[in-house]
This record gives sequence, structure tokens and C-alpha cells, in this order.
Amino acid sequence: MKRVKIHDKEFELFIPHEKIQAVVQEMADKMNEELSGKDPLFLCILNGSFMFAAELFKRIDFVESEISFVKLASYRGSQTTGTVKQLIGLNEDIKGRTVVILEDIVDTGITISNIQDQLEKMEPKEVLVATLLLKPDALKKEVDLKYVGMEIPNDFIVGYGLDYDGHGRNLLDIYSIIKN
Repeated sequence: MKRVKIHDKEFELFIPHEKIQAVVQEMADKMNEELSGKDPLFLCILNGSFMFAAELFKRIDFVESEISFVKLASYRGSQTTGTVKQLIGLNEDIKGRTVVILEDIVDTGITISNIQDQLEKMEPKEVLVATLLLKPDALKKEVDLKYVGMEIPNDFIVGYGLDYDGHGRNLLDIYSIIKN
């Protein structure tokens, strides 16, 4: 599909699924090289990064790794609320472990900064961040990102786990809002 309509907004194809897959593979290759033997805990930030986390984790070649899920919220509609609420917490003991946060998109940096602060209190060995997408022009907080798939403009996007008011997450491609 070249265009989709979700609620009252129209979106056009921005990043095709094949490009997403290639970027995820590149990220996994780098992680396979750098994290083997570290028994990392991959921490998927729900809801948006579930597709990215699943694709990436399937490509991790070493057996000694785990994945878990935390749900945070900072968006309402197409605008960030500027605050983050922890909705579902972490059950694993991360003391002394390598933790890799898996995020679909980093825009303001507020969500990543919040979860990094929470995790640091649990005394991990290291906390690394992997994001499929980065909007450098939207950053409000400086964040240390170890693995970045693609940098994109500061446009509202949907698809591949990203949503507009809960819809559009199931799209295989990523679509950008059409500005009037």
C-alpha cells in the first residue's frame, strides 16, 4: 500500500518492510558480535517495540540471552504527553547483568531517560539502548544510544508497531503522516 488512512489522518509509505528487515539484520549482526558471552537481558518496551523486538531477537545467534517486557506510556494520539508512567514493571533481577533496552523509536528521549534511571537503581552491569528509529531533531534529553537502526525526520509515523491512537501497529511498512 502506498497510502493508508487511520482515523482522521492520511499516511504515505515512508520505509518499506524490506528496508526495515535489512536494518534489523544489521543491528542483530552487530549485537551478535558484541554481546555474545554476556548473557544479556533484552528489555522490550511495549507496546510499540514488540515487532522490532521479535524480529531482532529471532536473529540473535547466541543461546545465553533472555527477553522480558516493560510497558511504558508517553503518547496520546499523535502528540507526546511529556511524561512517562510505568504501567508494568520488571520481574527479573538485573543486578550485575547487561541489559539491552529495545525501543521502537526515540524522539524526545524522555522515555529512554526514564527507564534508564529506573534500571540504574537496580545495579545492572551496563544498560545499552537499541532503537530502530531515532528522530535527532526531536530530542529534548541527551541519551546514550548504543544501537541505532535509522535516523528519520521529526514527522509522525505509524506501522511496524508504531500507532496512531492504538491503530496501525499491524502494518508491515512504516508510513509518514501527509501534511496538508
